[in-house]
Amino acid sequence: MSDAPAWFRDSVAMPFEERRIQVAGCPIHYLKWGDSGRPGVVLVHGGAAHAHWWSFIAPQLTHDCQVVALDLSGHGDSGRRQQYPREIWADEVMAVADDARFSGAPIVVGHSMGGFVCISAAARYGDRLAGAVILDSPVRRPDPEAEEGARGRAFRNPKVYADVDTALKHYRVVPEPTCAEPYILDHIGRHSLRTVEGGWTWKFDPLVFQRFAPRAIHEILPEVRCRVALFRAEFGLVTPDIGDYMVELLGRTAPVVEVPSAYHHLLLDQPLALITGLRAIFSDWEHSIPRKPRR
Repeated sequence: MSDAPAWFRDSVAMPFEERRIQVAGCPIHYLKWGDSGRPGVVLVHGGAAHAHWWSFIAPQLTHDCQVVALDLSGHGDSGRRQQYPREIWADEVMAVADDARFSGAPIVVGHSMGGFVCISAAARYGDRLAGAVILDSPVRRPDPEAEEGARGRAFRNPKVYADVDTALKHYRVVPEPTCAEPYILDHIGRHSLRTVEGGWTWKFDPLVFQRFAPRAIHEILPEVRCRVALFRAEFGLVTPDIGDYMVELLGRTAPVVEVPSAYHHLLLDQPLALITGLRAIFSDWEHSIPRKPRR
């Protein structure tokens, strides 16, 4: 990590708390940064990812917020289930928010598949949220990780590697391409591995891509009951026409922020641009809260 810039090294070095809770019989692991008693932000990763995808983003948001990032069930250091309906993941997000004891209603931020989880949470629990930020989650089609999982090319039968370095040589994000710096990919890759008999393998459960989804996400998006902001990557999966479609489903009330020079994994490709965009949205939402008139 010696070639990483100072802001990145400082971020991953910032102390954080690890916590575990039980949600519907499954242990859920999450990370927590910042001072207690502040407004909260919950960060939700995409498919086959984990909480540490956010560990260089979250510390940059703690100036005014307390921030948590969870491992959804079937991912990272959380437990596994027999099935992974999107609704149970939304329940996990809200359970983590409750356990973190934020000051006021939190904002949820989700990338890719995690964006769909946040849409589900905002539709089910919108009255308990201050807002939802959706990062390159293309409503009109399945999330890209699920598409890859269904085709069986990227996530079928995770291999076991003799050592970490060998495993990291095979680590890649899905879908490609990405312009993420090598130190970022190395950081998230190292947190993607667990020890098993014979060596190391990836932490995610391949069954997460065989989800039961009784309703399409485009049916759920109009039911969102809190403020929403949409972020799209310039070269990502939310094309301008898909962004327009999502805005229409939301009643033309959501801003669309484009992150330049980024592919689908915009938090890896352009982390500082994303941090700036998130800070701006959070600040706007904080100052646009209606105030009671003085007597």
